Amino acid sequence: MNSTALYRTYRPQTFKDVQGQEHVTEVLEAAIKKGQIAHAYLFSGSRGTGKTSMARIFAREIGCTDKDLYEIDAASNNSVDDIRELREGVYVVPFESPYKVYIVDEAHMLSKSAWNAFLKTLEEPPAHAIFILATTELNKVPATIQSRCDVYTFKQPTRELLAKTVTAVAKKEGYTLERASAELIALLAEGAFRDALGILQKVLTVSKDKKVDISEVERVTGAPQAEQVRALVSALAASDSATALQLVHKAVDGNVDMRMYSKLLLERIRAVLILRHAPDMRPVLEESLSPDDITLAEGLTKEKGITSNTLRALLDAQSLMAYAALPHLPLELAIIDICVERR
Repeated sequence: MNSTALYRTYRPQTFKDVQGQEHVTEVLEAAIKKGQIAHAYLFSGSRGTGKTSMARIFAREIGCTDKDLYEIDAASNNSVDDIRELREGVYVVPFESPYKVYIVDEAHMLSKSAWNAFLKTLEEPPAHAIFILATTELNKVPATIQSRCDVYTFKQPTRELLAKTVTAVAKKEGYTLERASAELIALLAEGAFRDALGILQKVLTVSKDKKVDISEVERVTGAPQAEQVRALVSALAASDSATALQLVHKAVDGNVDMRMYSKLLLERIRAVLILRHAPDMRPVLEESLSPDDITLAEGLTKEKGITSNTLRALLDAQSLMAYAALPHLPLELAIIDICVERR
């Protein structure tokens, strides 16, 4: 396997390569064709959604070469002196391109004084200068800056898209990824292309037979084993608090991420309720759950052990995990409450 990080090897190079952001690519392509290029853009969205890649593609599409492309990490270059230096360089004409493009990553990290120093330049830049600011926290970018930029919000990729992406990349690398493996990687990536490809790289590194099954993904990532999650679903359906608590204890001993454990549990409880009340939605569930998960959910639809209150209790537990002294404690309390409620 190529030693270069997969997210760098398969970084999109053209607008056509970008997935899941058509609402951005279509507008930018149209603006370039019409010659209606703004002097400042602001790309916002969660990590790993392609903001920096889009900025580089845009720069290339308007004829900016590497010599006239400047990338600044605002997380480490966020002082007023850094912006003053940038401001002085802006007025120097490009080396060989029609534009000089400045990509300011993590723009929300700029200090207040840096923003103030940047404002005038952003408002009245020279004709050859284009700024592209990228941020994961739009609310921290001053309104005075936002009003001077064309703002684009990047969507988190769906799990289906992430699963398709890692499957395609694995194939290009000479590996076969089982559907359940791709789905788990997509879930673990939590809406980030970069994280999905990072997880995939770890998994491919340890794969011995070029065929990646879900157990390999679970082992490498520390994700809960699917069988353990299904066993917990069955225990809750039977109001068997003793077995359910033992399963949680086993997960804790295995150093399983409790938030991920509860997320997988929520999905499978939800599947039971969906199949009970809207069985026609089975094809939708099949896109993200394994055949074993679907079989279990169908088998529990007639059981009265799982209700909407079960799901609410587990949702509340997950929201408390980030603040609990013991991350598994909210889940244990939810299990006790769920089982006691039915007795």
